[in-house]
Amino acid sequence: MAIRLYNTLTRRKDEFVPIDPANVRMYVCGPTVYDDAHIGNARPVIVFDLLYRLLRHTYGADHVTYARNITDLDDKINLRAHERGISIRELTEGTTARFHAAVDALGCLRPTVEPRATDHIGEMKALCEKLVASGHAYVAEDHVLFSVPSMADYGKLSKRPLDDMIAGARVDVAPYKRSDMDFVLWKPSREAHEPGWESPC
Repeated sequence: MAIRLYNTLTRRKDEFVPIDPANVRMYVCGPTVYDDAHIGNARPVIVFDLLYRLLRHTYGADHVTYARNITDLDDKINLRAHERGISIRELTEGTTARFHAAVDALGCLRPTVEPRATDHIGEMKALCEKLVASGHAYVAEDHVLFSVPSMADYGKLSKRPLDDMIAGARVDVAPYKRSDMDFVLWKPSREAHEPGWESPC
C-alpha cells in the first residue's frame, strides 16, 4: 500500500518513499516542559500518533523509529524553576511526567526514543562549531547566531523570499546581529540561577 502525504515543498500530495524501508525514521519536535500541557498541545501529538501508526502498519512496528524530543532548557523553564525555588531538573521531570500522563490518557503511543535537550549539549556545541566554520553562523557578544542570508534558499518551504519576511516577527532584533533575520543558536547565561555550559565558539 502506497502512502501519499502532502509535501510542503511541492504543494501537492506525493508518494512517501522512505530512505530506508527497513528503518523508517520520524522526528517530531516535542514539548517545552515549563508548564502542563493544554488542548493545543494535544493536536500535534494526535496527528503524529496517527502517522506513526500508519507507518507501523505499512512497514512493520519493528521498522519504524519515532523520535520526539523533550526541550528541558529554555528561558521560561529557568524563570519558572527560579520562581518556585526548585531545580530546573525537578521542574522539568515533574512537567514531563504529567505530559506523559496526558498523552497516555489520549491513547497515543509513546515514541521509540525521547531525548532530553540537556542530555545532548555536546552535540549542540558540535553543530554550532560546524555552522560557524562553514560560514552559516557567527559569534557576537557571546551568542552564536545563524546567518539567514548565508542560506540562499532560506524560506523555500514557505515560498516567501527574505524581503517579504518581517524582521523581529519571530526573533528579537538585536544590535549585534549582522542581519535582522538572524536568530540565536546559543546564548550565554545572564543570571546566577541559570544553567550554563562553556560556549562552543
